[in-house]
Amino acid sequence: MFNYHNPTVQQDLLEISRIPLTELDGRTVLITGANGMIATYLIYALMFQANRHGLNIRVIALTRNRKKAEHLFDAFLSDSRFTLLIQDVCDPIPYAGDIDYIFHFAGNASPYHIIHDPVGIMKSNLLGTINVLESARERNTEKVIFASTREVYGENKAERSLSETSFGSIDCLDGRSCYPESKRAAETLCKSYYLQYGVNFNAVRIAHTYGPGMKLENDGRVMADLLACVVNGRNIILKSKGEVLRAFCYITDTVRGLFQILLHGKDAEAYNLANETEEISIRDLAELLIRSCPEKRLKVEYQIPKEQPAAYCNYKRIGLDTHKIENIGWKPEISLKEGIARTIKSFEE
Repeated sequence: MFNYHNPTVQQDLLEISRIPLTELDGRTVLITGANGMIATYLIYALMFQANRHGLNIRVIALTRNRKKAEHLFDAFLSDSRFTLLIQDVCDPIPYAGDIDYIFHFAGNASPYHIIHDPVGIMKSNLLGTINVLESARERNTEKVIFASTREVYGENKAERSLSETSFGSIDCLDGRSCYPESKRAAETLCKSYYLQYGVNFNAVRIAHTYGPGMKLENDGRVMADLLACVVNGRNIILKSKGEVLRAFCYITDTVRGLFQILLHGKDAEAYNLANETEEISIRDLAELLIRSCPEKRLKVEYQIPKEQPAAYCNYKRIGLDTHKIENIGWKPEISLKEGIARTIKSFEE
């Protein structure tokens, strides 16, 4: 089962530790949405370096689900450097001590929640972000890292690659706009708190991260759905011809990018974070996953409905320009084939 001691996770954490976090010695880091995959890996990486290098990095993990959190963070529950804060981010954050850095990752991004809880998505991105920024303002926090999305760019038909200023249009009454519109507004909240109160931040527009610990059931994102089939020994059933293109970033590359932005990102700016080196169609991704487990003798089937669900983004894919984050020392390292192999292995261990 996925947790800190999973062998694949430990291998990943060793790779991530090549970015030394000595600058965080003696500092306190708050991570909201702690039970989510990326947030969990951030916590693991911080505690891994604290233990490996004897650093006094204090970690506060904010989440609503105590039972899941106690499983994910079982290795740290008796560590005085680790605090579990059980609450909804939409409520004011009552932590009494100093907070030097915040990673704000609370909020759902899956099509399942876009269909079933659009109000909850907007609350976490708006009320939750206000509570995070208020907490940062009260404590003179050095930086907030806000987890944004490539979807803030909307539909852009004019450009071949989306830089951090390549904004297109979003229909605010579209069924899935609760997600990109609230992320856009949250970025504006971050900038407003910077201008009015001096709260420093970086907005990180993350695209299609996958890896150990990702939720496979009732998620709706393509990598999760296809991996769920392979891990559970089911044939992959595509609901389209599979011609749509995607590019996926393995969790270690995403976490390294986040730390690079935390330590070296320019004040109050946004950064794209994506692996654009291996664009792939959904059909080819399905075939790659099947080939990754030949012993299971699975195949790809097609069951195409007359209408596609409204929860999915129908914009033509345009790649993200990652030159800005590359200029501060980051580049992706894990190939899609390697990342898939690690992810499947982690679920089988």
